[in-house]
Amino acid sequence: MDPLKDGIRSNVRIDFYGHVHKRLRGTDADKRYAMEVSVLKVLEERGCPYVPRLLEEHPEELYFVSTNCGKPASMITKEKANQLFAKLEREYGVRHLDAEPRNITYSDKLGCFCIIDFELAEVLPPPPELGTPSPKNPEHP
Repeated sequence: MDPLKDGIRSNVRIDFYGHVHKRLRGTDADKRYAMEVSVLKVLEERGCPYVPRLLEEHPEELYFVSTNCGKPASMITKEKANQLFAKLEREYGVRHLDAEPRNITYSDKLGCFCIIDFELAEVLPPPPELGTPSPKNPEHP
């Protein structure tokens, strides 16, 4: 697996299939793990297309696997990043508490900017425009 980040708060690697493997460590790793996993689940349930999808959870190891959201958007401005974080909050009811450009990627596959790293986030009530999620039809995932 290719190393992407090896810091005091997490170790992130990309596997052969492009999946992201993230292991949290350091201060409050258990709380940060729980927050990130729960936020990713809420965002999937609310239909947000520009965030990672959770593929595997390993809470006993503070480790999860998610889809890949592209490469760091190193040239993005703080203003553009702020607009993306505001859109996430307005349209999907999630406030990113580490709203910095380093948490924005660009996905060639999706053709858009994406938001990552939800260790520090707050789930808000769903916006009224979002409505109530309907149960998935087993014949039409």
